[in-house]
Amino acid sequence: MSPEIAIIEQNTLTALGLRTILEELLPTATIRVFASFGALTDDTPDMYAHYFVSSHIYFEHTGFFRERYPKSIVLAAGEHPLLNGIPTLNIRLPQDKLVKSIMQLRHHGHERLHPASTALPRADEQDLSPREIEVLVLVTRGLINKEIAERLNISLTTVITHRKNITEKLGIKSVSGLAIYAVMHGYIEADRL
Repeated sequence: MSPEIAIIEQNTLTALGLRTILEELLPTATIRVFASFGALTDDTPDMYAHYFVSSHIYFEHTGFFRERYPKSIVLAAGEHPLLNGIPTLNIRLPQDKLVKSIMQLRHHGHERLHPASTALPRADEQDLSPREIEVLVLVTRGLINKEIAERLNISLTTVITHRKNITEKLGIKSVSGLAIYAVMHGYIEADRL
């Protein structure tokens, strides 16, 4: 079952930019954009796994979003101080840092919602071989194919084959999507990306 995510943001460019990044990170997720709190409540507001909400809308409807802690993430543009205990995302960060922040929020939010869960993969997932996991970790650290081949002492063709197998098994093509998969499954710490 794919997660459903709500973006509640009046600024169209901010909402569409965040939606694009989230679709790349979570290709199976359903992401809906709402320009106002009223549009969200006209929908089915309690069905979402996460709420990315503008700081303005959050402060106008704090009660609603506090009940949905830690699923509610405030979109701050640097104008608001960090909210004590409230997950925030600085939307003015460069894309690579924004992706990293989203992955850290998702990792910590998942731990809060499922504290008893472990980082071990579920049996219904496509299993990656130990070598594919090594390649995955090196890809998420930013190494190119040639560097991975040198590091693992394998041929460039073998690295390309492993990368192809990883993307086919997981259905994830982007490096940022692979990085979030690696973090969520305990192959790498979000702080080490």
